[in-house]
Amino acid sequence: MAPSATTEGPPSTTNGSSDFNVVSTYKSLLASDPELTMPVAAIEALVETLAHSHATTISETLALLTTATNALKSAISNPISLSAGTDLFTRYLVSSLRNTGGSDTDFQAVRTHLLSNGRLFVQRAKESREKIASFGRHFVRDGCTVLTNGGSRVVGALLRSAADASPSGNARFRVVYVVHAPSSPGANEGMETVRALREKGVAVATVSEAAVGYSMGMVDMVIVGAEGVVENGGIISRLGTYQMGMLAKSMGRPFYVVAESHKFVRMYPLGQYDLGIEQKVVDFKTSEDDVAEPKGEKLEESATAVDFTPPNLISGIITESGVLTPSAVSEELIKIWF
Repeated sequence: MAPSATTEGPPSTTNGSSDFNVVSTYKSLLASDPELTMPVAAIEALVETLAHSHATTISETLALLTTATNALKSAISNPISLSAGTDLFTRYLVSSLRNTGGSDTDFQAVRTHLLSNGRLFVQRAKESREKIASFGRHFVRDGCTVLTNGGSRVVGALLRSAADASPSGNARFRVVYVVHAPSSPGANEGMETVRALREKGVAVATVSEAAVGYSMGMVDMVIVGAEGVVENGGIISRLGTYQMGMLAKSMGRPFYVVAESHKFVRMYPLGQYDLGIEQKVVDFKTSEDDVAEPKGEKLEESATAVDFTPPNLISGIITESGVLTPSAVSEELIKIWF
């Protein structure tokens, strides 16, 4: 679920090539690879920024990264997922500089080291999805029914891995997939995963958001993705995930989150309206003519909106490092950042 862009960003970045645009590079990477997530695409764009850089000192390089990161964050309406990746990547590079001694005396060697470590970071980030799938597939037992939503690539990878692990290739679980209404801009979100699972012999039912409560009694567990895993162990994910969590809790169904560690973000939201982004999910009007907003824009905004699911609704968070309880997220963030 990629938020729509709001600006094209600056034509170039400080001490960078005059014809290099980090925002355009980011958009091009997303468009060329449908399997690429926002944070990984952003990190790749930052690596390309370093590759095109004319910086001659470490301080200039760090300033360049800051400028490029800010340009990426300002280019989209919901930068939460992107910020998690870019901030972690910057921290990773700073740690790499410390390991080199942080000297400008041989900056070309330092630059080569940064580029090498940056590309290694991207490679590991891409590999994390398959590691999560291999951990998470054991949660999908024979005869169970899984409820999921959205177009999470890592959820799709987990379910496909579970199907492949079934004896003789006969998938012995079912999936209830929550999809957008046909008239919505996000109507096709997740349909690629639905088709792939059906091709592997998995019985998949697609239901609307209005049927989540009705379907909850038929399922054994809920598995969702996340745009960001926050410090208190909650998650920020596509709109509707919070109500799925509440319904799962009320009916005693386990609610699992699958997320890569580069989506762990240093945020501590206190509720739905403390996410640091502007959303018009609830738009009060006294008449239909109060706001002359095109209907298509309103639908698009609804399709890309997110909500916050608190940690008390989450049974476990499946990452490439293993399965965490929500209370362990803060400790994991300390390990990642410090």
